[in-house]
Amino acid sequence: MTSLLIESARTAAVREIAVPEPGEGQVRLRVAYVGICGSDLHYFYDGANGAFVVREPLVPGHEMSGTVDLDPSGALAAGTPVTVHPARFGTPREGIEDAPHLWPGGSYLGSASTWPHTQGAASEFLVVEADMVRVLPADLPVRRAVLAEPLAVALHALGKAGPVEGLDVLVTGSGPIGLMAVAAAVAAGARVTATDVLAGPLERAAALGASTTIDVSADAIEENAYAVVLECSGVPVSISTALRAVRAGGTVVQVGMLPDEPRPVNLAPFIAKEVRYLGAFRFRDEIDEAVELLARTPAIEAALTHEFAVSDAAEAFAVARDSQQSGKVVFAL
Repeated sequence: MTSLLIESARTAAVREIAVPEPGEGQVRLRVAYVGICGSDLHYFYDGANGAFVVREPLVPGHEMSGTVDLDPSGALAAGTPVTVHPARFGTPREGIEDAPHLWPGGSYLGSASTWPHTQGAASEFLVVEADMVRVLPADLPVRRAVLAEPLAVALHALGKAGPVEGLDVLVTGSGPIGLMAVAAAVAAGARVTATDVLAGPLERAAALGASTTIDVSADAIEENAYAVVLECSGVPVSISTALRAVRAGGTVVQVGMLPDEPRPVNLAPFIAKEVRYLGAFRFRDEIDEAVELLARTPAIEAALTHEFAVSDAAEAFAVARDSQQSGKVVFAL
């Protein structure tokens, strides 16, 4: 089968490797679409995602959709359209029994955090555990379903904030995760304002339902105006902005990943306004909610802006890195 392998920084190649055989309790999927995430960009451009260094050829991709190719148990028929929950959870720990995504020792598709690496979905075929498979509703096209994983990330973050119906919600950063946060908040009944420093992301946020967009390179964000802020940019200075923008007693959820190093942040508003500042990491089971939301909200597919063959990986990564030009970029296999 054909697979995309990141071999080192800025080096990716399409190789022919053996078709994997499913073991007991596993299913083999024929991959149709694979989304390019920020972690995939780090692996390609830097040869590492934070502390996780590519030490062997890595198949990227944890956002996927496709069809069942072979289920030895017979529970799923060949051709059944699916997506997957990309996590294999680790060992339960006291106090976080209900948060398996935080348990130590787990793995995630397309990640160098484990040894051997956990290979991802950018291949013709993918073998996963049967409990990772999510069958798509009849009214959800396979192409749109590739957004289930990033939408689940946004839904998990929104869930940390609590109900937002009728509330003013600010989404800082309108890249792919920010766009999913906009879609999730709009679906939950919020009045959504989205920010960015580029016109392209703001146009896409408006298309997904943001009632107001702000170019923060030119205009200031109103202070003390938002019940909830979803910080999706991963830019440290945006944390200070979020803490100023949230109203007294409001909630800021940090969705965007930040560098693992000290950075200055103005915490005075956090203290004076008794703000809740919460982290959101991946998701637990919100991918089920994401699948349902995608099925009933075709407009979310507008976040998909580009498709590439895996043979054009370098171009695909370059386009995905250009947030003015692209929203969600996917490989079509």
